[in-house]
Amino acid sequence: MKKTDRNSLIAFPVLVIIGALVAYAGSQGGSTYSGIPIFALCVALTFVIQWIVFIPSYLRQTEKFFDLTGSLTYLSVITIGLLMSGSFDVRVILLWALVVIWAVRLGTFLFRRIRKAGKDDRFDELKPSFIRFLNVWTIQALWVTFTMAAALVAITTTVRKGLDAFALIGFLIWVFGFAFEVVSDSQKNRFAADPANKGKFIQAGLWSKSRHPNYFGEIMLWVGVAVIALPVLQGWQWVALISPLFVALLLTRVSGVPLLESKADKKWGGQEDYEEYKKKTPVLIPKL
Repeated sequence: MKKTDRNSLIAFPVLVIIGALVAYAGSQGGSTYSGIPIFALCVALTFVIQWIVFIPSYLRQTEKFFDLTGSLTYLSVITIGLLMSGSFDVRVILLWALVVIWAVRLGTFLFRRIRKAGKDDRFDELKPSFIRFLNVWTIQALWVTFTMAAALVAITTTVRKGLDAFALIGFLIWVFGFAFEVVSDSQKNRFAADPANKGKFIQAGLWSKSRHPNYFGEIMLWVGVAVIALPVLQGWQWVALISPLFVALLLTRVSGVPLLESKADKKWGGQEDYEEYKKKTPVLIPKL
């Protein structure tokens, strides 16, 4: 067995245990169904969905359904959590709607991108290994759990409060972040679709304010969700605030900014216009 496979074999139970701990913490003070915490059921369902889709994906050696599965997991799990909780106050409906809108938009965007590209080369070395490819899907389950934690805890908790300043402020932050992400993605798509821009990097529109404006928008919209959820969190449910922190950490330290910055440096590093762009444009937080 290769060393990478051995490490992945060790990592798998660790990932599952982390998911179980989040499920336990988020379930405290939450609604139950037949005596089982709804939050925990939703987390378990999140993992099961990824593992089910992993099987045909591994057999066919394809990653084409990876992003789409993640988005559909958000949609199905957040909706099941809402229906099982049986509570439909305005805060709960608002959180559900914001997650659904985001998931539909992102899922459509990513699915179109993979169809156009034909493949995602990040998976090339992972697909042949059963355990490494399985871990990728398990990590996605953990990613969905962490990202959705604040909204799902607020939806499944027994505490209910009417709309307040937190809901309004959080909603405005979400709208700002969502719009920032959508506009920046749209600008980049139009730029890439223009044959005249082949081999060039985008530095116009929101991309002149930040080198990764779409990631900034992504972080902000999850901050907005967390702010809306704040008033109904209690006890161990505060672990749900890991949601925006996890998104920020993932995008700025793991799979987002570092990978794209490295890729851009290899492609345009040394070019005078690119070096000037890097010098004057912030990595993430847009300049005024």
